[in-house]
Amino acid sequence: MAKRRVARVPRTATGKEGGPDLLALAERASRAGYRERTEAGHLLAGRTPPSRDGTDSRRSGAVRLVDEGIRDLPVTEDEKLLQTRGPNADFTRTDPWRVLKIMSELIEGFDTLAGVAKGVSIFGSARTGPDDPQYHAARETARLLAASGYSIITGAGPGIMEAANCGAREGRGHSVGCNIELPFEQGANPFVDTLINFRYFFVRKTMFIKYSDAFIIFPGGFGTLDELFEALTLIQTGKIFRFPVILFGRRYWAGLVRWLQTRVLVERKISPGDLDLMLMTDDPAEAAAAVIAAHVSSQRDRMADEEGASEADSMPVAGD
Repeated sequence: MAKRRVARVPRTATGKEGGPDLLALAERASRAGYRERTEAGHLLAGRTPPSRDGTDSRRSGAVRLVDEGIRDLPVTEDEKLLQTRGPNADFTRTDPWRVLKIMSELIEGFDTLAGVAKGVSIFGSARTGPDDPQYHAARETARLLAASGYSIITGAGPGIMEAANCGAREGRGHSVGCNIELPFEQGANPFVDTLINFRYFFVRKTMFIKYSDAFIIFPGGFGTLDELFEALTLIQTGKIFRFPVILFGRRYWAGLVRWLQTRVLVERKISPGDLDLMLMTDDPAEAAAAVIAAHVSSQRDRMADEEGASEADSMPVAGD
């Protein structure tokens, strides 16, 4: 008689038996860890985190996007959008109403950033302190790009984001911060010239892509990885072109790249050319030069296309 096979319980990446209770604990720990990392970035910079001093720093900056009438913190607008709602919810709490809010947020973002002709988004950990070599590298990279006429766009937080915004100011460039509503007050770093507070992650991600000519990815966590793979996917599917994605810190990114080469590529989940979409460097000057070279090449091709179209329009048509 064959033995009945006992169903095995899936395990987490750390080897623990999975289940609803563990997932709930992990989610709480993850949120707490995210908050701790963000607060650590402010503390390392010598500031009291806004989540501790009770200030409402969403009101600071050049732009204020706050809808107090339907805000219900600590539940964020993203969370409310993604939750299932009952049929008897008040209209101002329903998805059709949120579509109008999303539309207004897109319009505000487009209107505020319309003047950004050349931009570079710089991502990385909020926990990176001013004494960290990566902080200085991000600051110098941003300074070089700002001095070359680029606006520097970040998530407005501490750490690498602060370093990049600071570098933009040192390079006499435009420093932009795209903040996001979180269950706790994240706050913006003091080097942001134009601050936009977003409620929805996907609207914020749209602004990063739309107003950037390149992404520079410093060491960071899930949020940083999210922006990295978002850009790679858009390039891979032909949504954006001539868009450098630069991984700064070879040693930090080596394990990820090695896994992509030895597992993902070998199993043909990606193509060999996909790996060439990422540039790797440890030099701020190299990173800045790669961004500038790509922009110059793109401008040259655009001018050639326009000249070709103009010549085609001026050619006589048969029968004239």
